[in-house]
Amino acid sequence: MRLLVTGLGDIAHKAYLPVLSALPDVELHLATRNAQVLEQAGRIFRVAGLHSSVDDALSAGRFDAAFVHVATDAHPTLVETFLDRHIPTFVDKPLADNLADVERLLALAKRQETLLTVGFNRRFAPSHVALKGIEADLIVMEKHRHRQPDAPRRVIFDDFIHVVDTLLFLAPGPVLRHSIETRVDQGLLISVTLTLAGTSFTAIGMMHRDSGLNEERLDVIGHGLRHSVLNLAENIRKDGREYHQRRGDWTTVGQQRGFEAMCHDFLTGVEEGHATDFDAILATHRLCEAITLHAEAVCEEP
Repeated sequence: MRLLVTGLGDIAHKAYLPVLSALPDVELHLATRNAQVLEQAGRIFRVAGLHSSVDDALSAGRFDAAFVHVATDAHPTLVETFLDRHIPTFVDKPLADNLADVERLLALAKRQETLLTVGFNRRFAPSHVALKGIEADLIVMEKHRHRQPDAPRRVIFDDFIHVVDTLLFLAPGPVLRHSIETRVDQGLLISVTLTLAGTSFTAIGMMHRDSGLNEERLDVIGHGLRHSVLNLAENIRKDGREYHQRRGDWTTVGQQRGFEAMCHDFLTGVEEGHATDFDAILATHRLCEAITLHAEAVCEEP
């Protein structure tokens, strides 16, 4: 399978290239305009081809799938380029930072009958997968940052989107209603709280951008049990007793954080001709747009 990876920043080096370069039946190609980064990645990883641009790579031959790890504002153009050529495409979250582009790209994937996958790694993290299907009536996810207030759209689509998607993934039933609270100071988002509710369950997501630490915590509670996950690395279960497990010494970050399983799932989908999960992608981005509009409206209040 010939794969093209474009965007060779920190996330590609830490999460994706170690996984993809280790696959036995993969011919891996890299594309970036940064010659130094391209040459360095070629030395570190098992790579078949280095290309100075996506156009150069596409002119050199056909690819079975593409991975997009560039900055968010470049996602729509590159995703469209690949989908136009019927190349199954994996793109880091978000698909785009606005609902209009998300809907346009999903419509294109549908017309082209080409797989489009957005990288929500928490759906594949073992700690989170183990909690899927648990009969919980309360789900609480917190993802805080230390002194990082920022523009609402950037915060929501680039970071809080993980909270939104995880709540939707773990929700034990359809979401029937939601509420949003945001706090904005001088145009910068300080905090956001999202509440989702359905039949017999509530899911709450929180983020504070000016907290005292960087921390992510997930609690799934109900029927006499509380399951907690700290920073995707520690699992705690409380049911009168306490069970505490840390990431094993031989467990890679790619395994623990779900990147390995996510890449395998996408490539299996390419080989077997799976369809795009349009509903899940749209639901997450639609909520992110609603939260962003709420925060932006707060910015405009006198």
